[in-house]
Formats: sequence, structure tokens, C-alpha cells
Amino acid sequence: MTDTSTTAPAGSGRPIAPSHGALRPLGLDEVRITGGFWAGWQRVNATALIEHCAEWVERIGWAGNFDAAVEGRMPEAHTGKAFADSDVYKLMEAMAWEIGRTGDAAMDARFRALTARIARVQEPDGYLNTNFGRPGQRPRYSDLEWGHELYSYGHLLQAAIARVRTTGEDEFVGIARRVADHVCEAFGPDGIQRVDGHPEIELALAEWSRCTGDPRYLDQARLFVERRGHGVLADIEFGRAYFQDDVPVRDARVLRGHAVRALYLTAGAIDVAVEDEDAELLEALRGQVATTIARRTYLTGGMGAHHEGESFGLDHELPPDRAYSETCAGVAAVMVGHRLLLATGEESYADLVERTLYNVVATSPATDGRSFFYTNTLHQREPGAEPPLDVASPRASSSLRAPWFEVSCCPTNVARTFASLGAYLATATDDGVQVHQWASSEIATALADGSRVRLRVQTDYPRSGAIRVTIDESRAEPWSLSLRIPAWATGATVAIAGAPPVAATPGAHVVRRAFAPGDVIEVSLPVAPRWTWPDPRVDAVRGAVAVERGPLVMALESVDLGSSVNDVVVRPDAGLVDHATEADGEVEATIVPLHGGADAWPYADAPVERAGEPARRVRLIPYYRWAERGPSTMRVWLPLASDVSR
Repeated sequence: MTDTSTTAPAGSGRPIAPSHGALRPLGLDEVRITGGFWAGWQRVNATALIEHCAEWVERIGWAGNFDAAVEGRMPEAHTGKAFADSDVYKLMEAMAWEIGRTGDAAMDARFRALTARIARVQEPDGYLNTNFGRPGQRPRYSDLEWGHELYSYGHLLQAAIARVRTTGEDEFVGIARRVADHVCEAFGPDGIQRVDGHPEIELALAEWSRCTGDPRYLDQARLFVERRGHGVLADIEFGRAYFQDDVPVRDARVLRGHAVRALYLTAGAIDVAVEDEDAELLEALRGQVATTIARRTYLTGGMGAHHEGESFGLDHELPPDRAYSETCAGVAAVMVGHRLLLATGEESYADLVERTLYNVVATSPATDGRSFFYTNTLHQREPGAEPPLDVASPRASSSLRAPWFEVSCCPTNVARTFASLGAYLATATDDGVQVHQWASSEIATALADGSRVRLRVQTDYPRSGAIRVTIDESRAEPWSLSLRIPAWATGATVAIAGAPPVAATPGAHVVRRAFAPGDVIEVSLPVAPRWTWPDPRVDAVRGAVAVERGPLVMALESVDLGSSVNDVVVRPDAGLVDHATEADGEVEATIVPLHGGADAWPYADAPVERAGEPARRVRLIPYYRWAERGPSTMRVWLPLASDVSR
């Protein structure tokens, strides 16, 4: 692995900064998104989404828990679940990245005000939680299965990492340092020999070690990773697999149990493996992720097939109408994919990041940033009901986006992801720059010899696949520019400095030359719509097809159909018609409406189509836009007409 420690300072604006790996991440001080799809989401995040989250943690009392703890009003005054503290911390992480990105002074003042309220709650030994440890409350660490104390610490530490890497040392960073020291004391080799029921502390401690340069925190992260899987948590109805406490991390074959827990644990274990240069552990994790992608991941990149336990299903158990596909699992999958990209340099992980960002993370929030999906079904059978705007939804599986949830981990997770998104676009090596996510942006960094390179990316991707990369600053000697060609982009081309275009196969297309300022590289990705067929082992969608356009999964919505999406079949042999719009793309497909008939027996001794009206064209929209026009039915997988074969 390449040592990146000398080129990744602690205050670098990077969510993760491994000391070595195949690629060096670039931070918010090196990459700036300037326009297009993701700039739009960052604008919504800055002007509405973060503020919306801040309003709700106040309105519902989760921020007020810190005041009540100091004022002696606990336990009666506590509001929210055991992990309510963590959503305040995730909000603060989003704020910290946004302050670093834009210098928002008003947001910085709010951050400091929250810090002052939290600081008063911290005990002299560093312990910090509003739900445990006071008269009338349960003792510290008395419910590690469900108490989420270490989980909440993890999100506090991630917020502090964002703060120190964008603003520097302050009171909040000091709070986090005392928390981290307390965890090492309480759960170290001579302390409590258990783990938290919800992984998160592992990745936070590993990154805190990178941030501070103190190996104690990495040692503690390693202890947590190695302890899990040995039955250190109590057995429960869902089994210990729910907590990933059934099989040691090194021995697991696939991700299982609660999807967010499994993915957070995987991210933390990757961090430990990279820092320890533990090739055996890293290879085990890569194998688990590969199996999970191949057998337990939805077309959207979503993970988690079971509502019960918010968990992964068995291999190829991916029912579209029962998809849980929690938004937080999407965020966690992005974290895992980005870590493996940095560790290995393999662009397939950037493909996973792209798929999940567009089709899970961007699907959750409404375009105004003030309501959200917690779960992300691929087939809505009944029109949903408009949720009240002033009440937290009690149901994770809201049929329409809700302004808030009684368990509201997803909105703050989306906020922190959007605020730090620039850090996912590009990386560097000693001798070059790699562009992984396509967005209009400016990228500037130094290579190992100290020379500066600077480039601009201009594109309206994913509406079109036309991408223009301009070199604005370069050293005289040759260096390498790597351009990700997505796995779906068969027929992509790259043209350099006006030369004829050359074919570019999926993966990393590397251009090495002595670039000069003004040189232009033109990338063309074929974003035309395409049919997608499922593996026949995915029983729930056998005999159905989906449509994708570039990185976007498309969906049929009843608003465009004029009737329920449950009563149609599709004819792929009639082709697809592309409709590019200003913001993204829409597609036309040919469907055949079915008649329901009387309540007849639904089985027969020969294929029955129940064709009703004549075949007609209907518009499909990007999946992330569904339910923006009111209650509707929707589906991604479209059943084939009975006379159509693969």
C-alpha cells in the first residue's frame, strides 16, 4: 500500500483519511462541486435540509434532553428513543461540514450554542449520555444490546472529526477527546469485555486515531471488532446475527442481520484492516461485500429486504414490494464502498457508491429538503396517505415522505452525506488524480513532488453523458489522470486535446501525458435507456424487467399511467424512447393495461394475460423523483407480456 500520511493532514476536510492505501482521498478544501445535480442537492441541504433537522430536534425535545439532564428533570423529561443524542450529533456533523464548505457564520454560531448545552452534561470522567446514569435512570452500560451509548459516542466523534478537520480545535473537539479517552478506559483490555448492540464506535475510533495520531483509539477500535461475533451480547428474538454477534468478523461469509449495523461494522473493520495492514481481514471483508452485492442488494443499491429486524434477507431474497432498503443503509453502503475504493483502487466500488447515491440517498428527501423516506420500496401497491406536517411519523415505512420520524436517523444521515459529498468525487496518488464521481466541479491538489495540478469538470450528468475536463494547472512532467467509466457504460469514448475519440472500457481509463493548461479531455458516456434483466434466482422479479438510464433506475408511477401500476405488463420488444429534460432524463416504454375481470381464480393451466386496452406508450421517471406529485402507486420491476421471452 502507498503511504499517504504525509499528504493527508488532520485538518484536511476529509471524512476519512487513511494513513495508507491505494488512493489518497481529497478533501473539501481540494474538491468543490460547482453545478448540476449534486450542487442542487448541496444547495437544498445548506438552505433547507439542515435547518429542517435543527428545527425538529428542538421541537421534539431531543436537543432539550441535554438541558433536562443538567436541570435535574430526568428521567421524566427525556424524549425520544435511547439513541436520541446521536441525531443531535449527526446534525452537528452536517453543520460542521457545511461550515467548512461555505463558512456559514450563522450556522457556526448555532453549532457553538449546541456545544455549550452538551458540554454541561459531560461527567468528570468523560461519560456523556442523557438516557443513563442519573437518579431514576438505568446505570451506565447496563443495556449494551439496546442502549446505544457507544453508538451515540461514535456519532459524536464523527462530528468532532468534521469539526477539527474544517475549523480546528474548539470546545466540542475537547468534549469528544474526553469521550474517546473514557471509552478506552471503560472498555479497554482491563475494562468491560463487551460491545455495543449497534456498531458505529469502531469506525469513529479508528478515524479519531487518524485525526489525533494517538494509537490508543485504533487499539480500542480493533478490540471492538475482534470481540464481536463471540456471543458477548445477549441472545434475542432475531438471534445474535441481528447484532453481528453470531460469527467473528473474520469468519463471516456475507453481511447479515440488521443492515445498518452490519454496514457500519464493515466500515469500521475496513478502517482497522487498512491501518493494521491486515491483508487477511481486508480480504475477508471484501469477500463479504462482494457476496452481499451479488446476492442481497437491490437494483437501486439498497440493502435490507426484511421489515422485521430492518435486516438483510437470505441470498436472492429481494422482494420489491417488501423492500426495506433503509436510507441509512444506503448512506452506510456509500461509506463502505468509498473505503474499499481507497484501499484497493478498484472502480467497481465507485460504481456502487454512484448507484446508491442516485437511487437511495437522493430518493429519501423531497426536493425541498423538508420530508423524507426512511425506507425505499421498489413497488408501492396502494397510494399513500399524506402525513401530517407537524407530527413525527410513528412508522418507518411511511407511504409518502414524512417531515420527521419517531426514529429519525435518516434525515440527519442524508444531511451529513450531502454536506461532505465533495470528498467522494476524486482521489490522488503520488503521480496522478483519479475522478470517480461525475459532477461539475473544481479539483486542485499537490502531487508527491509538490507540484500543483488543477482541473475543471463540466457536465450536466446524468441528463447527458457529455463530460468535459479542462486542465487549468499542471507540472511540466507527465502525470496520470484516471477517469471512471461506469460498468454500464459500454460504448464510452474519451477524446484528448482534440484528437479523435478512442474506446474506453468500464473501469479506470488512464490518460498519462505532459498536460498543459488549457488541455481538454472529453468523455462520452452512453446514458441512453436500457432494459435490465434480473438474475433468475431472484424469485420475486423473475419474469420482469426494469429500465435504467445512465446511473438512474427508472420507475413507472400511476400519475403518468392514469391507473394502478399493478395492472400492466410491458413489451421490451417495442423499444425505449429517451426524453432528456433540463434536470434529468425520462423514458417512454410500451405497456399493455390488464383487465382485472371478476374475482376469478388467479391460476390456470396455461399462461393468462388478461389483456385489456391496446398497448400504449407510457413515461417512466427517475426513481428518486417518485411520490413528488402526491399519492400514487409505483413500481420499478415491470412484468413481461406473456408472449415475450428473454
